[in-house]
Amino acid sequence: MRGDAAAADVSGDRPPGTRRLLIADDHDLVRGGLRRLLDREPDFEVVGEAENGREAVEMSLSLSPDLILMDVRMPVMDGLEATRTVKSERPDISVLIVTMHDDPDYMLEAIRAGAAGYVLKDASREDLTTSVRRALGGDFPMDQDIAARLLKRLSREAREEVEEAARVDRLGKSLSEPLTPRELEVLELLTRGQTNGGIARDLTISVATVKAHVRRVIAKLGVSDRTQAAVRAVELKIVQPTG
Repeated sequence: MRGDAAAADVSGDRPPGTRRLLIADDHDLVRGGLRRLLDREPDFEVVGEAENGREAVEMSLSLSPDLILMDVRMPVMDGLEATRTVKSERPDISVLIVTMHDDPDYMLEAIRAGAAGYVLKDASREDLTTSVRRALGGDFPMDQDIAARLLKRLSREAREEVEEAARVDRLGKSLSEPLTPRELEVLELLTRGQTNGGIARDLTISVATVKAHVRRVIAKLGVSDRTQAAVRAVELKIVQPTG
């Protein structure tokens, strides 16, 4: 933890309008580079450095920064969990994810964790400082390329949710007795050509339980065997055909 010198700043005088920043990253060189870059800005004050997510949480409570620059992958507690904890304990503190990973999955998780923005470590000084100011101002800064990919992913997920709802609706209208969620899982694996043993392994249930589910699925679909069940499931668009 690098908060000793910063702790003294909490009660000291500081220029009006200066925003207090905390850097959380497990690499000394990265923390040092960010501190040097941010210290050049007259309206920023780096009040501490954390080496892992748990330290970031502890220092957020003791130093009361306005914003935390948070890495994602850190030991003890990762940046996403630390963000969730900070936002739970101190929702007034903004968190800007600063990472080398341009992965929409990380961005989506960061948003869900409560992050105020997402910026890459290879961003220019101007882009980084602008992102910090935008996050402090209540905006949501993020790399445009990643944002575009994130929107595509969210669009795909929304489309899949609509298709799933339609599938369930078709299923309800086509069957006198609806399939349970477990029976749907068994039917999907059965349609993929899985044996009872394979289904049992995938779902972590016994072969006997799988056989019972298969019997009920066959009865509810009004067919005589598992092959016809698979064909009927595809016809009803309950599952998507493989291959």
